[in-house]
Amino acid sequence: MTQLTKFVINSARPLPVIILADVSGSMATNGKIDILNEAVREMLATFAEEEDTRAEIHVAVITFGGDGARLHKPLKPAPELKREGMAAAGRTPMGEAFELAQQLVEDKDIIPGRAYRPTIVLVSDGVPTDDWKSPLESLLGSERASKASRFAMAIGEDADKETLKAFLADDEAQVFEAHEAREIKKFFRWVTMSVTIRSRSANPNSVVVVKPTDLDEFDF
Repeated sequence: MTQLTKFVINSARPLPVIILADVSGSMATNGKIDILNEAVREMLATFAEEEDTRAEIHVAVITFGGDGARLHKPLKPAPELKREGMAAAGRTPMGEAFELAQQLVEDKDIIPGRAYRPTIVLVSDGVPTDDWKSPLESLLGSERASKASRFAMAIGEDADKETLKAFLADDEAQVFEAHEAREIKKFFRWVTMSVTIRSRSANPNSVVVVKPTDLDEFDF
């Protein structure tokens, strides 16, 4: 490794992306969990190819379903993440996912102070089955998570769009609605493009506005 390469690696600052993925039993229907797995794998593959010197994209996946929420993939640089799939079962403990997300984002041993502001992505096809309001208020009121870029996708007609809208905490932000499997992939392409544009910009902390309708204008 050359001295220049060492300098580039050391100078890149982490740009964290945290995915909160609903893996409740309803996600097993109509191939939703399979498409979600494929969409996340494609996102990770794209992030792994980014080589900007300013930002290094790190990704974590928190799943909520079954017996609770858990850290499915710990926060690591995208090229280092193993791409195991998620399985769907059980209820929808979204509040627990918010709690885990706050712990992760606010832990400076995991996300150092030099990191760029994070992106948090919420995906769900149902209604929370636990107390979610207090954990969400705590997440949105925390020092670092309050500054995060947030994206939300409602999968199917049974998704709780009001809860997803509350997560965005922005009157102008829109919940992405996926009524077909291919739209799940489109959502993740939208998030991927938004993050990669940030990582390549002169200021990766800046707000990047990319609308889902603009995706056909970009090469992936």
